[in-house]
Amino acid sequence: MLNHFLKQLESLKKDDKPLWGKMSPQHMIEHLLLALKMSNGKFKLECLNPPEKIPALKRFLMSNRPLPKLFVNPALGTDPLPLEYESFDKAKEKLKEEIADYYSFFKNNPDSKTVNVTFGELNKSEWDVFHKKHFEHHLSQFGLLELK
Repeated sequence: MLNHFLKQLESLKKDDKPLWGKMSPQHMIEHLLLALKMSNGKFKLECLNPPEKIPALKRFLMSNRPLPKLFVNPALGTDPLPLEYESFDKAKEKLKEEIADYYSFFKNNPDSKTVNVTFGELNKSEWDVFHKKHFEHHLSQFGLLELK
């Protein structure tokens, strides 16, 4: 499923401007990388929401509703993080690796749950939904996908 989004990202250029938000294309790619690293256990954060909010948040996650356009992740703040990779192409290459690692992690750990900073512990099927929504959100941010 995520490999489908890689094809859509092929048309993204390093100088493209977002339709909203402050991220450059490389910031967006590296932001997606962080979420993948959270899901495959490489990057561990605690959930910032109290346990009593998690059921309602998961209902939203599992619904057909898209992520809000200008949502601010409280763990990241309003400004993009400093870039980690030396180039846009290197970040895209790393994204491909993290997608492969995501699938490998859950193939080897099918019952594993890892923490999403907003939605709490997620299993593979919940992470699949999260990543689909998250990729669609950021692809639409750069006009690569139109959300319905």
